[in-house]
Amino acid sequence: MSSNHPISRPLHDKSATATSSTLLQPRETGQTAPTSANDVATITQRPSPVAKSWAHFVAGAVGGATSTILTSPLDVLKTRLQSDFYQSQLANARNARGIPPLHTLSLPRSSAIHIRETFQILFAVPRVEGWRALFKGLGPNLVGVVPARSINFFTYGNGKRLISQNFNDGREASWVHLLAAANAGMVTGTATCPIWVIKTRLQLDKNTAGTVSLRRYRNAADCFAQTLRHEGIRGLYRGLGASYLGVTESTLQWVLYERMKMGLDRREERVQLSQKPRRWWDDIARPVGVPLSAGAAKLVAALATYPHEVVRTRLRQAPMENGLMKYTGIIQCFRLTFHQEGMAGLYGGLVPHMLRVVPSAIIMFGCYEAVLKLLGTSSGV
Repeated sequence: MSSNHPISRPLHDKSATATSSTLLQPRETGQTAPTSANDVATITQRPSPVAKSWAHFVAGAVGGATSTILTSPLDVLKTRLQSDFYQSQLANARNARGIPPLHTLSLPRSSAIHIRETFQILFAVPRVEGWRALFKGLGPNLVGVVPARSINFFTYGNGKRLISQNFNDGREASWVHLLAAANAGMVTGTATCPIWVIKTRLQLDKNTAGTVSLRRYRNAADCFAQTLRHEGIRGLYRGLGASYLGVTESTLQWVLYERMKMGLDRREERVQLSQKPRRWWDDIARPVGVPLSAGAAKLVAALATYPHEVVRTRLRQAPMENGLMKYTGIIQCFRLTFHQEGMAGLYGGLVPHMLRVVPSAIIMFGCYEAVLKLLGTSSGV
């Protein structure tokens, strides 16, 4: 009887050892350790941080390029209406018709005149300068937008993930979105400022259809060379301070957009927990609601911070007056524009700007979310 114990104990130990070795079996042998369903879900639902970060870069580039091409004519129109040169032309035309300055008129009347002038310029540009003028500056615009949106989405997406993981236990919050968006705006503005200077000057370059002699710059390379030769490196960074003011717009847009998305996510959770049959609007609420949220967020942010756009455009344009730079800084540009043109001057080009940026935001963020989904990730942390 006693001899049975030595036999049974090794058999038991062997079984335990076999079980243990099976659990620890390396993947190279073709056997894997048994895992729970929760573990499998965790593994399959979490892409590597590196892959996820580059997905933001690619998705931002696709969204930025698509929206820029589709809204280019409105961007040209907006830039011209923001500029000092075209505002003075419009003011002279109003004086010739006996219309007083816009800042002396009531808001409804000044708004109506602004809308009418906007569409007059939109139809006059292809008639006087040719249809290609509606896409003037598209090349440098794309050169600027694609890296700018890539950098912005890349920096924001990864910044949000790092901030939430290190300081908020991996949870999203409005302050996380705010810090990530402000950081992304500063990085993007600094990296792409020279491109926007070239783009703005090309769009404002006076040109009559078929007459090249009136143009100051032959192309983007010539504009870059002339700016560097006459103004130095600082000339390529004109309007950088106003670009940093623009960080407030992009930050506000990101925060509002994320809050709206979180609202859509909470709605989806309520629908699932209710265990009621899904209706057709439940299925389209998030796919449609996310890009519309981007448009709504852009609308609010742009209205709240628009004057910096006018100041930035005029600083980049760098007009001369009596042989000197007309605008020497952000505060001086704000004061002079307000003194000479009133609030109407600080909101010049608002109509085409809103007509461009709202659909542009819808297209861009819609493409961004769609590309992320195609790449097997999402914009969440």
